[in-house]
Amino acid sequence: MSRRNLVLASLVSTTMLTLGVAAPAAAASTIDYVALGDSYSSGVGAPGQVGTCSRSPNGYPGQWVSRNAPKSFTDLTCGGAVTGDVLSTQAPAIPSGTDLISITIGGNDAGFAPTVLTCQFASDATCAATVADAIDDITTTLPAKLDSSYAAIKAKAPAAKIVVLGYPLLFDTASSSCGLTGMSLAKRRVLNSGAGVLDDLIRDRVAAAGLTWSDVRDEFAGHGICAASAWLNGLTVIPAQNSFHPTKTGYTSGYLPAFTGAI
Repeated sequence: MSRRNLVLASLVSTTMLTLGVAAPAAAASTIDYVALGDSYSSGVGAPGQVGTCSRSPNGYPGQWVSRNAPKSFTDLTCGGAVTGDVLSTQAPAIPSGTDLISITIGGNDAGFAPTVLTCQFASDATCAATVADAIDDITTTLPAKLDSSYAAIKAKAPAAKIVVLGYPLLFDTASSSCGLTGMSLAKRRVLNSGAGVLDDLIRDRVAAAGLTWSDVRDEFAGHGICAASAWLNGLTVIPAQNSFHPTKTGYTSGYLPAFTGAI
């Protein structure tokens, strides 16, 4: 290496130290990472799900770990988890010294899955009424549940960076047709509006708690169910739990960059 390049390298190294910036690999190797949350964090919808919590290495936590090799990784995610599970099971199990936490939570408290399934088989009017009821419940009961969950996580890991990720809008609405899904344009629009309310509420509670919010709606834009390049599963039969969850591509190209960009 020339003297000029040695000087430049020294300047870059000194500047990084001054700014507190570490090389990504070195930084990751010192991180104790914990994944919390529901099926959108456990990796439901992607291949490789195992156990009663349906955890998959192809969810965004597993993919981040495989790419970054943190010092340790504790996976406490569980398909079907609600805020009560965070309080009773997940937060208490966070190891001491945890540096980084990710979580998706609130969708099951909001009755996300049964609402979508009702719309799948009901009329447009019934779907709209069901979503309206869900929104009423979300806005009335969910804020306090989220506040309690975030407080419990912070209390167990006060020094950790806590990244709360949202949920994608499930459906593409660019076309009036949605193939064999049975979801009319009206149903898709009203379901997306309900998901938007949920995301906005979570975002506001995250801000109130002083945590880090990562909205995935922009990453999934143009890749909802019915899009030419969908990153979400429609209604599936085998396995049924994959319905309305991200595909492996959805976790790789949607959730993973949303998480990485928030760290």
